[in-house]
Amino acid sequence: MNVIGKVTVLPQLPPSIARLSELAYNLYWSWTPHAQALYEELDAPNWERFQHNPVRQLLEVPQARLEQAAADPAYLARYAKVMADFDAYMGKQDTWAAKNAAGMKPVAYFSMEYAFHESLPIYSGGLGVLAGDHCKSASDLGIPFTAVGMLFHQGYFRQLFDKDGWQNEAYDELDLTTLPITPALTEKGEEARVKVRIGERDVHVRIWNLNVGRIKVLLLDTNVPENSEDDRKLTARLYGGNQELRVQQYVLLGVAGIRALRVLNVPGDVYHMNEGHAALLGLERTREYVARGLDFKTALETVASSTLFTTHTPVAAGNDAFAYDLMDRYIGAWPAQLATSRDELYRLAEHEQMWDGHPVPTFSMTVFALNMSRAANGVSELHGEVSRDMWKFLYPGAQTEEVPIGHVTNGAHNLTFTSQAMRDLLGTVLPADWTERLEDEQMWEAVEKLTDQQLQDVQRDMKRDMITFVRGRMREQMLRNGASAADVAATDTLLDENTLTIGFARRFATYKRATLLFRDKARLSRIVNHPERPVQFVFAGKAHPADNPGKSFIQEIYKISQEPEFRGKIVILENYDMHVARHLVQGVDIWLNNPRRPLEASGTSGMKASFNGSPNLSILDGWWREGFDGTNGWPIGEEREYADLNVQDDADAFSMYHTLETDITPRYYGGLSGQPTWASTVRRAIQTVSPRFSMQRQVIDYVQKYYRPIAERGATLASGNSTRAREIAAWKGWVRQQWPYTTLTAQAQLPATARPGQSVPVTAQVNPAGINLDELRVEAVLNRGGHLTHVPLVSRGGGTYSAEIPLKDSGLYSVGVRMLPVIDGLSNDLEAGLIKWA
Repeated sequence: MNVIGKVTVLPQLPPSIARLSELAYNLYWSWTPHAQALYEELDAPNWERFQHNPVRQLLEVPQARLEQAAADPAYLARYAKVMADFDAYMGKQDTWAAKNAAGMKPVAYFSMEYAFHESLPIYSGGLGVLAGDHCKSASDLGIPFTAVGMLFHQGYFRQLFDKDGWQNEAYDELDLTTLPITPALTEKGEEARVKVRIGERDVHVRIWNLNVGRIKVLLLDTNVPENSEDDRKLTARLYGGNQELRVQQYVLLGVAGIRALRVLNVPGDVYHMNEGHAALLGLERTREYVARGLDFKTALETVASSTLFTTHTPVAAGNDAFAYDLMDRYIGAWPAQLATSRDELYRLAEHEQMWDGHPVPTFSMTVFALNMSRAANGVSELHGEVSRDMWKFLYPGAQTEEVPIGHVTNGAHNLTFTSQAMRDLLGTVLPADWTERLEDEQMWEAVEKLTDQQLQDVQRDMKRDMITFVRGRMREQMLRNGASAADVAATDTLLDENTLTIGFARRFATYKRATLLFRDKARLSRIVNHPERPVQFVFAGKAHPADNPGKSFIQEIYKISQEPEFRGKIVILENYDMHVARHLVQGVDIWLNNPRRPLEASGTSGMKASFNGSPNLSILDGWWREGFDGTNGWPIGEEREYADLNVQDDADAFSMYHTLETDITPRYYGGLSGQPTWASTVRRAIQTVSPRFSMQRQVIDYVQKYYRPIAERGATLASGNSTRAREIAAWKGWVRQQWPYTTLTAQAQLPATARPGQSVPVTAQVNPAGINLDELRVEAVLNRGGHLTHVPLVSRGGGTYSAEIPLKDSGLYSVGVRMLPVIDGLSNDLEAGLIKWA
């Protein structure tokens, strides 16, 4: 037919269940299984068909069925309970923030992707899940928080395996009328629109509002009639297209994102960039201050003082960097708007890289984000260390451990991923308000009260649900690919609930080594087919559409799963998404993770499995390096790096097989004399991982370590028309101008040997080249085994400094003397980026 328009006819909900529509437009339901059940009961097949989307469900349910539900006392009772819980949640006044962070300033959080629920597929993987979970816990904690992202009309791709196991991508156009979003409205009641200049054209952006509990997420959309066909596609796909598209999307997220906040009068005192995709928000914020009369450097100091940058990528190649001529095409007009030069602006993003065998200056989004913020963090302790080493070239003369990049270890939103059955069981031993105290480690000690039988019963039920799900998915896949009737029928007996089941599900980037398990197939066959202690594996995951090596890993696992000795014992599911993830983390007995250390920034899937009592068998990388305590799971390999990758793979595969054979399988199938029981390991996994790696703990860390201090410093620098920012900018300019003319010499009277507790004299002479001596820190730096100790030297007048340096412990010390410029108001001692060693 020739479609001339579309209209959505909203259901006429009976008064007794009328608020189902209100609830459908708040993603509170996405972490509340009892709320989801209200919609599922209306039409279970449609609930599955439409990806568990309550808005679409209400549009499709016949009026007669709605009337029937409204007349069912049992349904009404469940409805009343869910709505009472929802109202209590939304109206709660004594939140964590109210009690622990009263007066906290509002946070604006920017991320390219968000994973809230499978029915809103604007995410690709872990970064999106983390961002979605961050929003949910910000709501739970009552933090003043607004998120900004993009509404991708085709989302990320839907993954389909062909009959040979090769990944194919399908892109489905989202029907916005069936999503839990509404047009964002200005104070005048008009649909909110903003405009951004990209290259030589204006791009119009519509803003959508998404309610996530108590907070709002603003989603940007260029698919509007005012735009050209190409510009309408700027928000078509997440991570699709070439570098030109990515740059334009980054301009949209950063610049249009700030303008969206402004047109809706949404306050923001702290700006949090989740990965470098959001770095260009610094352009618009700086332009705002320049338009108010500030010079570029003062505006830059003001903006950076209230900005936090979180990096997630421990691999240099994973950090976006673009050629200058490409950036010229899309941000070429910005230097003039910022009252600066192209060279000065691009210097803030400069990262020289080897392209085609030649050093080329590139515009690095990560470097720009680091320079446009005054606080930065990695997402695990080890990732913080890796990041400091990666970006230390931005701080010449600094030691790696001094680089001002901290860490907040990632968490996961417990209630999104913990099954209702496990939540009900936990509720029998934890206090009534346990879901509001998820980060309370002492509270979780009550898990010890759960009996072995209670845990076994709940986990068996979750496992059965997962197996049913896996069988259904595999049946659909086989039917689509024209499998034989015998192969289709075999899916009815796929996997065994009495067999130890191990799950592996994540993005199929090659460094995650999805195929490491198959390094010694003969040994794996003996493990899988052991007569008394068999093991089965379930895999899932997507490779980026352009990542053929990742796709090859998927195909390799698929083909191995068809070999006689592994058939029915190894399964790989297609179209990994949040729905698949929940089934797997709730149903497997063990979670497997074997990235190439130290390339896993954090990882969060294993946390979710442990929330449900599934211990981890994982490399000591990312979060597991901090999470493993010897009782709550198992390590793979050693806590070290390797020069030879083949040697590393052999060692890690051997460790994995050995642990499975000698510890895990005997423990699961009956235990070893004198060793912990399976149930005790399950209890320890729940008890230790649930609080320490809850998203509530993560967001509380951000509040305490970053949000509150940044808000305070940002307000100080911005007050009085940025008086302090202007002073700091002028001081930096003066110091950088004079620094080449300063000199530092030093002498240390070091004996060949010394005793612990002995001190040695160190003196230094400084020529400050006009810099105020009070603004120079002169210090001795002691390096003992890689650990640095800083000892200030005391000014004796006339540019002379000295101190007695204590040698507290035995060991080999290296002693150096340096000076660096510091004044009050800097975010850290290295902010000026100047260090001079004697």
